[in-house]
Amino acid sequence: MNKKETAELKKNFSDKSGFFIMERVLTGFVDAEKTVRCHSVNSCLTMPIEEHSVYDETLKKVLNTNVGKNFIEYEFPNEAYDEGKPQDILYTLLKSELKDEAVCESFLEHIAANIAYEGPFTVITAYCSYTIRRKNKNDEYAEGEDEIFRYILTAICPVNTGSDGFFFDSDSNEISKKVNTELIISKAPSDGFLYPVFSNRSTDVNHVMYYAKSAAKPNISVVEDVLGCTFVMSAENEKASFQSILKGVVGDDLDYMVIKTVNEKLQEVVDENKNETDKTVIDDSRLKDILSDIGVPQERVEMVSPVYEKVCGSTPLTASNLVESKTVLSAPGITVNIKPSAADKVRTSVIDGRRCLLIDIDDPTIEINGLPVTLS
Repeated sequence: MNKKETAELKKNFSDKSGFFIMERVLTGFVDAEKTVRCHSVNSCLTMPIEEHSVYDETLKKVLNTNVGKNFIEYEFPNEAYDEGKPQDILYTLLKSELKDEAVCESFLEHIAANIAYEGPFTVITAYCSYTIRRKNKNDEYAEGEDEIFRYILTAICPVNTGSDGFFFDSDSNEISKKVNTELIISKAPSDGFLYPVFSNRSTDVNHVMYYAKSAAKPNISVVEDVLGCTFVMSAENEKASFQSILKGVVGDDLDYMVIKTVNEKLQEVVDENKNETDKTVIDDSRLKDILSDIGVPQERVEMVSPVYEKVCGSTPLTASNLVESKTVLSAPGITVNIKPSAADKVRTSVIDGRRCLLIDIDDPTIEINGLPVTLS
């Protein structure tokens, strides 16, 4: 799934769209010992609006359009469809439409037994359908060409007790500490998944989308043990791997201008391909082209392939995950943040034998700690 397809599902994740129905919702509470304490299936068609809206709000967060970072597509291995394996469990749940209690129980038990999670949590799974309208060559909706995309959307939500601070007790005329002993289910899921995938505006049962609230800290157990897929690098790991490759290739020639220019080239690649269906990637071949374009010596460029293979194997990196939104220069006791629009105002140089960071200032008046200072 790409960003456009995810955005289409998210936009239509509402009864108001006219093409979407959330039919049933399964909820299950799992305690800290990974025991499913309770579960229930309720019809969304007869549910009070206030309750329905909470499910809508929570589940919609899983449809994160930050595809490739917070929302990542995974392919099931061939054995995942064997009886009792993750893909089989999800497919059986999908076909049951959440009407078979034994299937729902098996699904919740599978999650509880395989997830690595601290503390209690709640599983919320909705069975939904979305009518895919198709147009003919005249850009008109074609009669009889509609397809129904049926899917399950799952949110895994942490459960916590909370403290609301102090409150005024009107009976005793005292200010007391209020302690909340109830288990509160967060409306912000920590993990989630969509099955099957909405690919090329159609159903793909051989892939699943995994959602992580924190792109830097995905729950690998959900990907590998609950969904039965092979975990790929997170956005932060991709960036760290790319930095390792750059250091290994450019070596002592790695300076401010090289880092700045490589980042600009990466941004150009992302911008040029922003309307493409498939995610834009950087592999060793593309990195060679980038480094050649910015003037890195050819003997260094030839080192790209072996260094890349050592760090990433044959796995390409997601281009958008490698772009830095700002340049951060750090030295002991000093940190300078530079926006892309000001990157050309900064340079390094050697003055009187000392390595210096120079910042071009067009206006002689600057602010230091919010106070105006004039530089002579």
